[in-house]
Amino acid sequence: MRLLLDSHVALWALGHPTPLGAECRNHLTEAGEVYFSAVTPWELGIARAKGRISYPEGLVAELVACGFEELPITAAHAEAAAVLPPHHADPFDRMLVAQVQAESLTLVTADGQLGAYDLTIIDARL
Repeated sequence: MRLLLDSHVALWALGHPTPLGAECRNHLTEAGEVYFSAVTPWELGIARAKGRISYPEGLVAELVACGFEELPITAAHAEAAAVLPPHHADPFDRMLVAQVQAESLTLVTADGQLGAYDLTIIDARL
């Protein structure tokens, strides 16, 4: 199984905080590949700058040290995100959906709105 972590799940996986469910943790452990999007440090960095969240410096290095792989954003991902149905207004989440669809990944998220798209989801809370 190939997984892509939603940005909040990336933080949870690092223990900032960690409300991941046992089933989700098993999926992360057993998955052949677990990715975090290049959108994750961008989205979380903006939220941190606005004072909405906090996490230590070195987020990307910490994700890589946990064995997660970076998934770059390509022009094809950007084109796909731009034409998605308007089920979700958040541009960061729309990019994650486009990446999941383009790369045949499963999204690990707690965002129920993303289920409106044609993709496979693992609920991070379970």
